[in-house]
Amino acid sequence: MSDEMSEPDKSLTTGREYQRTCRLDTKNTQSVLQVLGTALKANLARSAPPNSKFFSVKCTPNVQYSISPPPQDTPHLSPIPLSGNSVLLISMRHASQHENDSKLSVRYYAENKDVLGKAILHLTALEISLDVDTDRDGVVENDNPNKGSWKWGPSGHGAILLVNCDSERKYWKKPDREQDFVSKVSDLKDMSVMVLRTKGPSKLPEGYKLTMHISQGDAESVRVFRATSGAEYNSLVHSLYYNFVKNYPLVLSSENLSQEVPYIGGVQEMNFYVEGLRFPDKDFDGLVSISLSLLEPISAGLPETPIYTDRVVFRVAPWIMTPNTLKPLEVFVCSTRDNYHFLKGMKSLTEKTGHKLRICHEYMNRGDRWMQDELEFGYIDAPHHQFPVVLDSPRDGKLMDFPYNELLGPDFGYVTRVAHRRDVSSMDSFGNLEVSPPVCVNGKNYPLGRIIIGVAFPTATKGRNMTQVVQDFLWAQKVQEPIALFSDWLLVGHVDEFMTFVPAPDRKGFRLLLASPDAGYKLFRSLQNDGHGQAKLFEGCLDETHITVDEILEDETLQSENNYVQSCIDWNRDVLKSELGLDDMDIIDLPILFKLEGDSEDEYRAVAYYPDMVNMIVLGKTLGIPKPFGPKVNGRCALEAEMCSLMEGLGLSCTFIDDFTSYHKLLGEVHCGSNVRREPFEFKWWNLEM
Repeated sequence: MSDEMSEPDKSLTTGREYQRTCRLDTKNTQSVLQVLGTALKANLARSAPPNSKFFSVKCTPNVQYSISPPPQDTPHLSPIPLSGNSVLLISMRHASQHENDSKLSVRYYAENKDVLGKAILHLTALEISLDVDTDRDGVVENDNPNKGSWKWGPSGHGAILLVNCDSERKYWKKPDREQDFVSKVSDLKDMSVMVLRTKGPSKLPEGYKLTMHISQGDAESVRVFRATSGAEYNSLVHSLYYNFVKNYPLVLSSENLSQEVPYIGGVQEMNFYVEGLRFPDKDFDGLVSISLSLLEPISAGLPETPIYTDRVVFRVAPWIMTPNTLKPLEVFVCSTRDNYHFLKGMKSLTEKTGHKLRICHEYMNRGDRWMQDELEFGYIDAPHHQFPVVLDSPRDGKLMDFPYNELLGPDFGYVTRVAHRRDVSSMDSFGNLEVSPPVCVNGKNYPLGRIIIGVAFPTATKGRNMTQVVQDFLWAQKVQEPIALFSDWLLVGHVDEFMTFVPAPDRKGFRLLLASPDAGYKLFRSLQNDGHGQAKLFEGCLDETHITVDEILEDETLQSENNYVQSCIDWNRDVLKSELGLDDMDIIDLPILFKLEGDSEDEYRAVAYYPDMVNMIVLGKTLGIPKPFGPKVNGRCALEAEMCSLMEGLGLSCTFIDDFTSYHKLLGEVHCGSNVRREPFEFKWWNLEM
């Protein structure tokens, strides 16, 4: 550094993102570590010797500075008048190659320009950046200015984290998030990459260190591992995929909120792998932050102080349901000793559609046939990875082990919610959990559809409801804002007993199908008027009394019960029209009658009078529908004929499956006894406008 005074850098602004106070000392030379992108802020008057009136600044080429307020009318390279609010802002142009390789000095002068003192700073510049995939393109970019915040929408920003809820192990398995180590390299793809980029001298000055840390609140939601080798993630996957690894030590967890991370020196990148531990819920908004701080030593025996902190923010990916309009991948059913006809029908259906049929045999289901009620398929998605996740219901019947034991595995996640109360009701089964196709409601888009659940009527005092922990979980996912329907009027209480969605080639791309006693009575009256009043229901059903169309229409009690049922469905119809933005043209009424039966508390609730055709399975353009065993006209079931007429206009074909004895008589139907895993949405949830 020459003895000539340096010119201030007028391009150095005072609006730095971070300015750190620096004290000048005219008695001792100081060594200061500076992070690129920040500024040192020194109050010149505070450190000036008594009687100082002027000052000057000199620096080496890598140092740049500015003076505030800017000096006025000062001759070139002349000492600058010192005022009480004179501030020196110091920054560095690029990272240092060696410790203390840059220098800045400040001289103070008396009125007669005699030198009163000299403060010297030895400077070391360090470039530090904790980086994530802020722009959501699957690549960790360098020092994105938005990495410390999260914003929804196609022009939004913020990194995404997956809950590591699958299991890399196929035997003696448990979700990976329940173990605090990386057992296989394949587990890394479930995590989000976070990169620490540094550039500077070969080592930090004595006593300085880098520390990564999280808050106590975030520690229950996230865990961080560090890669100890220099290999990049992709090359590791190619070379060591599915091998056990031990070179990913745990850095941060609920047991360790802060840990020093090594500084390697030179130009380096260090990979970290971040795993989510829990989904958004009532007590967790899904956002977590991870910080990296540069600590400065003060003196022996005293704690270091942070002089710079970089911070990144992640949002945990929500669990997303898939509606009937998405492409089916697999169909799941149970095999029991008495469901041969149902199973035969399902095999025939899936052979026709070309979809894989997975059968849960009796050693696993232990006689529990209600596949729909036990679980709901969904998925989680991030720019770097995506996999299905099964939500296990709290009903915990004899099928309770199937989701965990048979589905959980590599790239197949598992999540459940345990009810706080012991008396889990039928409302907690997932026949009571559906999701609509994408809709637009009063200008607001729901590109992932809306979740639909059934609850008690709002004014009910003794009604049944879905357990609160499940409701809290569903609402907390945010991206498929739930709708609550009134389903407690049904004996079983599930929304799939009176509604479903099917694809359509026009309008909104789907139709809402609703069970309708009115449509049923209209069809039966038409049959009677055409001279078919003696046609019988339930022909071909073992141990079932046949009943004629005339007898149904003469039964005033049954008519009264169905008037009540229709009023309940109409209430839900109005809710669905409002919440999904539907018109009457978007809804098709199916001819289905109900009857009331008393429950254990002598309250009367509805069940389907004959197999409930709305409780169907939707496989693309093919529908698997409960065979209704309706009155025959010219050898053909009138209910089947009506159903085909309604659906064929949408380009859908109907296959009727005999579930009468093994499902209908047990208060369920085809949909209750099956489940479908579907392709995820093409739409990315983070592009939602919230």
